[in-house]
Amino acid sequence: MQTVMQNKVNILIAGGGTGGHIFPALAIAKALEKKASVSLLFVGAKGKMEMEKIPKAGYKIIGIDIAGYNRSNIFKNISLPLKLIKSFWQVNKILQQFKPNAVIGVGGYTTFPVLRSAQRKKIPTFIHESNSLAGKSNKLLAKKANFVFVAFDGMEKYFPANKIIFSGNPVREEIIYNSINKNEAIQYFQLNENKKTVLILGGSLGAKSINSAIAKNLDLINEADAQIIWQTGTALYSEYQNLVKEYPFVCIKPFIENMAMAYAAADIVVSRAGAMSVAELCVAKKPVVFVPYPYAAEDHQTINAQYLVNKESALMVKDANAAEQLVSTIISLLTNEILQKKFIKNIAGLAQLHAAETIAEKILDTIQ
Repeated sequence: MQTVMQNKVNILIAGGGTGGHIFPALAIAKALEKKASVSLLFVGAKGKMEMEKIPKAGYKIIGIDIAGYNRSNIFKNISLPLKLIKSFWQVNKILQQFKPNAVIGVGGYTTFPVLRSAQRKKIPTFIHESNSLAGKSNKLLAKKANFVFVAFDGMEKYFPANKIIFSGNPVREEIIYNSINKNEAIQYFQLNENKKTVLILGGSLGAKSINSAIAKNLDLINEADAQIIWQTGTALYSEYQNLVKEYPFVCIKPFIENMAMAYAAADIVVSRAGAMSVAELCVAKKPVVFVPYPYAAEDHQTINAQYLVNKESALMVKDANAAEQLVSTIISLLTNEILQKKFIKNIAGLAQLHAAETIAEKILDTIQ
């Protein structure tokens, strides 16, 4: 269904912190622009990655002073009440100036003060919950939200059933419509067109267990006549960047901006199992070895990965076993083309290609 709105509407999108929140927000923004005349504004947390990624994508973002609860050092939470009060003051000012017709929360620290303030002003609010385990803020906000967009079954245990819309997780257009051929992608990363290529992803912030397992076993990867494109995460990049001098078959990046190119180059992928990573890999149709982050709330990344394993669409190595098992699992999959083809077929069947459009249409239909 094509939604057409005659008058320009203001839509505010709140959230961030990780790529798993930022990239769905951008996908929703682009879908809204295609369907209506909209003015878009993002609100993020000062110092977080959205303050860089959103402007790079061509959108305006305002940062507010907000932080999450620090579980490892409770003394760092002393300033939290003041930051929360200040964030509400900042948000109210933004709402007064921008006058949004709708507010969308995609997860991250800023979602709660922005959506709660909007709800108090009777502005329509919408939530996108990417995970199978709903966050505390989203559960609180859902009571007064117009709709909650979800990607997993059984979310009635967290949200009012009459507000739930199954949309799937929005994936970036450049991944959905990726037409880059493998040779072009391999040349982009300055690697060898005749070698099998493994894409290593630990999330935008990096993954110590994955990085360590790869670094210690580069000789085995070389012996398997394979090469790697390796996103270490910005915080961990300096620890590994010099390895390229000794291992020229390795392309190391702190963060991969052009993921469409990376997916096009890859024969197989090693990844965390956040909801957005899973969604992208289904769309990209790549054989995957998942290494779930074990400290995610209620271990939901393991649940995500196990779902695909049960569907015979991927392999999983537990984080605690990464040092001993990850590289041998990678090499085993690389040399098993029958299993690769099976995974490609099965994971493609799980892809949700129109999530952003579904979300954009429902928001615009609600506020017109």
